Amino acid sequence: MSRSAERALASQSLMDVGKSTWRDYYEVTKPGINKSNLLATFTGFWLASGFQHFDFLNLLWTLLGTALVIAGGCVLNNFYDRDIDPKMNRTETRAVPEGRIKPMVALWYGIFLSVAGFIVLGVLVNAATAFLGFIGFFVYVMIYTMWLKRTSVWNTVVGGVSGAVPPMIGWVAVTERIDLTAWALFLVLFMWQPPHFFALAMRRVEEYRAAGIPMLPVIKGFAETKIQMLLFTLLLLPSSLLLFFTGASGWVYLTAATILGVVYIILSIKGFYAKDDIAWAKMMFLYSLIYLMGILLVMVIDKGITSFY
Repeated sequence: MSRSAERALASQSLMDVGKSTWRDYYEVTKPGINKSNLLATFTGFWLASGFQHFDFLNLLWTLLGTALVIAGGCVLNNFYDRDIDPKMNRTETRAVPEGRIKPMVALWYGIFLSVAGFIVLGVLVNAATAFLGFIGFFVYVMIYTMWLKRTSVWNTVVGGVSGAVPPMIGWVAVTERIDLTAWALFLVLFMWQPPHFFALAMRRVEEYRAAGIPMLPVIKGFAETKIQMLLFTLLLLPSSLLLFFTGASGWVYLTAATILGVVYIILSIKGFYAKDDIAWAKMMFLYSLIYLMGILLVMVIDKGITSFY
């Protein structure tokens, strides 16, 4: 192949790398994370409203504002992590590190989405939801992404605050107050996140090591990680039952939450006898998703039963 042909191909390759599509701008907002958080937001809203006080327009603004804040935070996470994302298989093809979206474009895109979300929540819902949205955003972007992710094994634990805020936003969108039930919803999501992300970190331990991210399995090893996972699954069970004692959920929820929590604890204990740690971590990661979807669904069903009758 001639040098001119090689230069032409190289030039074309650079042009292709620089091209972005609408899908890149969609994917950079981490839609998977956004969807699960919006489900939690809806659940909090539904628990507070039921059939009697359900306001579809209020729900619409709540979900939109929350989605924009989360999307903005995720875009800023992509912007900041553009130096380490290429070192991990699951993040190496993201639009920012590959150059399909320029860093400054990502920065302003994230800022725009976040500010728009705060405005929607503060103006069209209530000030308390905007405050909670800002707390979640601040912890995720400033505390987790820009500080603890690269410096501490407890990055995902502290960062879990941001993932536990969405159901509170849903609840407060209706009640306009941060009460005991709002905190109970917070605790369910907060206690759920460490074993979920620790399982992921075990599966991707070598990738995190290569990227220089001090995840718990990288620094402390699998044995300590299993202890922490068991601790948080033990704390998750009583935390999840608080919703029954605040009166937000009934017996259907209490029964299902107990079963889901006990199964999670049993699976955590099995980790100490596992012959294949990675296979066990995969099972724990899968069950964490089943648990989250299951407990949120049961909250919705239980509220539907109790509010209908």
